[in-house]
Amino acid sequence: MLEFDFEPDLPGWSKQLVGFDLETTGLDLATSRIVTASVVEIDAAGDAVTARDWLVNPGIDIPLEASAVHGVTTELARRDGQEPKIALAELSEMLANYFAKGMTVVAFNAPYDFTILRNDLVRNGLSPLLAKPVIDPLVIDKQYVQFRKGKRTLGILCGHYSIELENAHQSSADALAAVRLAQQQARIFAKEIEADPYRLHDQQVEWSKQQDESFAKFMADKNPNFKLVPGWPEKG
Repeated sequence: MLEFDFEPDLPGWSKQLVGFDLETTGLDLATSRIVTASVVEIDAAGDAVTARDWLVNPGIDIPLEASAVHGVTTELARRDGQEPKIALAELSEMLANYFAKGMTVVAFNAPYDFTILRNDLVRNGLSPLLAKPVIDPLVIDKQYVQFRKGKRTLGILCGHYSIELENAHQSSADALAAVRLAQQQARIFAKEIEADPYRLHDQQVEWSKQQDESFAKFMADKNPNFKLVPGWPEKG
């Protein structure tokens, strides 16, 4: 059977992508621990090819505020969750295999997910992951739509790009929405966006730095004590 590429002008990385998302015990990058994790691979049509989810017992109480967001309570995690060292080893191995194949991993607001993942791996005596190439739809949107009004949450940007997001703040739903969002950005910005995912990764390092510095200048007038923590796709 003949196969046709109906979107030959799109960058090759956009036709086979991996989405990655975490839900955690909190927002602090140094102390938060992973509660759920999801990895999903999509094809050129945006359909899921493979998907894997983890429920993790973080070993600490999950704050009620966090449970209210993602729905996982301390009792549920203790009862049904995997031990973190086992789950994190599986998660890291799966992502590492994708990177080794040269596939691109998408994470919305990547420094949140990859920094917490790195810290949780180290906390459990596991080796950090070399995350490259990564695509962050948040950084991409800020670069190509610099004067967008309002917040740029995953849900809001999915609305702007006509991407369906159901069950927001569930890692499986957010991972799928993020990777489809990146694929849609590849279509919209096809003439401008870098075709080589490794060069695009390096561009995002610089773009994120510029975006962070701009935000720091904005915050300096509002909060003199604000301190920028730089880094993409990991901070620190």
